[in-house]
Amino acid sequence: MKMHKSKKDNDLYFYFNSKGEKMWCYRYRYYDALGKRREKSKQGYTSEKDAYRALLEVKASILNGEVKQVENSNLTVSEWLDIWYETHENDWEITTRIQREDAIKNQIKPLLGKYKLAELEKTTYKRVYINELLKKYEPSSVRLLHSIFKVAVNAAVDSEIIPRNRFNKITISGDKKSKNFYTPEELIAFLTAAKDIDNITNYTTILLLAYTGLRKGEALGLMWKNVDLNKKTITVERTRDSIGVRSPKTKRSYRTIPIAGLLVNQLQIYRAWCKQTMLSFGKHLSDEDYVFITYRSGAPMSDNTLKYSFDRISKKAGLKSITPHGLRHTHATVLIGQRTPVKVIAERLGNTPQMILDVYGHSFKELEEEAVIAFSKALNS
Repeated sequence: MKMHKSKKDNDLYFYFNSKGEKMWCYRYRYYDALGKRREKSKQGYTSEKDAYRALLEVKASILNGEVKQVENSNLTVSEWLDIWYETHENDWEITTRIQREDAIKNQIKPLLGKYKLAELEKTTYKRVYINELLKKYEPSSVRLLHSIFKVAVNAAVDSEIIPRNRFNKITISGDKKSKNFYTPEELIAFLTAAKDIDNITNYTTILLLAYTGLRKGEALGLMWKNVDLNKKTITVERTRDSIGVRSPKTKRSYRTIPIAGLLVNQLQIYRAWCKQTMLSFGKHLSDEDYVFITYRSGAPMSDNTLKYSFDRISKKAGLKSITPHGLRHTHATVLIGQRTPVKVIAERLGNTPQMILDVYGHSFKELEEEAVIAFSKALNS
């Protein structure tokens, strides 16, 4: 294919395709950061103006020191995701790694993989990714998948592959699911039903989640050495789930919290039951044993047991179904409703005060409105 130089720029050319149509392209030679000679080229433009504009953008990027952006302009979303994952997989907690690997394989690559990362714009992203996901998943799940993609794109910005993240301001509204927490009255009904219909292990686990706000994995990771029934405290040192046993989610997750007398009494009853159960299998209960065990074998309780238990209990109590993590949200909202200081709630849940404000902002907003009314009443009385 014969190239003809444009009079406008020595790096701009025109040629004729197989159909005899006049097309435009550019070829620009430059030196990379290591002083190596390179060439950036692209063809297929239908007008000289469009090809010239693209050439000027390349030249400007080189002059501004944005060589990486030029060199990676043809990088696809799929190729970048592979680079991102392979570079950072060892930096992530195992649950985060599995979650991101699954999202890349099953959602992001199938819908966005073929697009060039530098050229993917907001409208296309919403049309082929967000809108397609909303046809299959709840808005809350789509928000999670959107956030994973944003993290990957932010990493590309940090690596100077692209200049900015175009997708940060996209919002996904609506949610078909009910709120994942109970009111105090609903919680009482739920706990009452749990005590009536479930086994002692499930009930004690549920009571502990409700009265402490622990994550499910933190509760399943408790050993008896972490439970001080005399001082009425519980210490979180690990988390346990189907993936295995590992360190808590963050440094703040390591914590010792006081527990209520009702929970202490139940744990005393449950510990006695655990001793009898372990003896029936020819074993002695020790402080190194996990707190929550199955009555069938005395083995540590699996992390999927509670899901079916919650469904049964909520149906019995005539309540909406929530997840075990919903008891953590319930614990937080109840404390907020009782005017507990944000710092205290954060320390109890193993979070930062800012995170509590971000997640439960709606609850604090309601308290602010109540405060305005209370202040007005005080002045008028």
